[in-house]
Amino acid sequence: MTSAQEHPHAGNPVDRSAEGRIVISVDAMGGDRGPAAVVAGCEQSLRTDPRIEILLHGDTAVLEPLTARQPALAGRLRVVHAERAVTMEDKPSHVMRHGKDTSMWSTISALKEGDAQAAVSCGNTGALMAVSMLQLRRMEGVNRPAIACLWPSRGRHGFNTMLDVGADVKAEAEDLLAYAIMGVTYFRNGFGEPRPRVGLLNVGTEEHKGRAEIKSAHELIARQQDTGRYEFVGFVEGSDIPSDRVDVIVTDGFTGNIALKTGEGTAKLIGDFLNASFRSGPLSMIGALLARGALKRLSSRIDPRRVNGGVFLGLNGTVVKSHGSADATGIAAAIGLAAKLAHSGYRGRMAERLVIAAKAAQDADPNGESA
Repeated sequence: MTSAQEHPHAGNPVDRSAEGRIVISVDAMGGDRGPAAVVAGCEQSLRTDPRIEILLHGDTAVLEPLTARQPALAGRLRVVHAERAVTMEDKPSHVMRHGKDTSMWSTISALKEGDAQAAVSCGNTGALMAVSMLQLRRMEGVNRPAIACLWPSRGRHGFNTMLDVGADVKAEAEDLLAYAIMGVTYFRNGFGEPRPRVGLLNVGTEEHKGRAEIKSAHELIARQQDTGRYEFVGFVEGSDIPSDRVDVIVTDGFTGNIALKTGEGTAKLIGDFLNASFRSGPLSMIGALLARGALKRLSSRIDPRRVNGGVFLGLNGTVVKSHGSADATGIAAAIGLAAKLAHSGYRGRMAERLVIAAKAAQDADPNGESA
């Protein structure tokens, strides 16, 4: 089982000798597996990192019996009552107008008011982004926030970062530049890479291919390499997402979300095929037994629970979106990631780079010459 501290994109381990605590605001009511899985994930997180404290938002009648069964939560977890939960069917606009009594709204409010340093929810992605934008507001230089995810890769760090994977289906050239800056800062903080390589996802690597906004983004991102402290490798294709050619893949949320879900579905299909093959006969079962160690290592590396947590980048607050179907291990990983990001100070560095890049883009004309 992978602990929350092992999340590979969370940066260096938290310095436990440092003074202070890290309070994480957690939505207990949004996951597919129900509040019990969220409470179990909280227990794993607190057991792993003694500096974490949790504000758990939801119906006290449901949560208090669950938390009472976990003695490790005593003194480090407080339940904050919320009457309702946001469902997967709720429209973001409806939640923005009528969701102030929901656990999701309460979770983000705690972050906004300074009662917590980061927030985690397994709930409706669109509603969570809408509520987060409404309460936290966007960073200067950001028109559209993005969700960043990890992708297992052949690179030296073992993972690439891709964004956006579902925050907004549209993205103009300036948005894609902001995604590049945010993704680079996030990757640099997570893996200690001084000059990450950035690729812009397209239907081919030739410069003449792609929609107009993609071509414009290519020019903008290439022009800001020194400002953003990254290396732009140009256009990349879908096959490059897990490659060692690139560290940060930039795309719009429509394309990124489809790529992410396709990757998840393909990984599950391959796993199912392997299981069926190893159970197909006595010799196959013996082979599976002999290969058990290697298969376990492979399973651990591609286990989506280990990298659970898409980070909302471009907001004035750290919000981690856990997968809706996450179990206790996945939720613990998301909480651990939120804690480390809150402690890292990455948003300050990101904000500085975004302002510099936005100003440079405004000062340049479409031909790349200073105005």
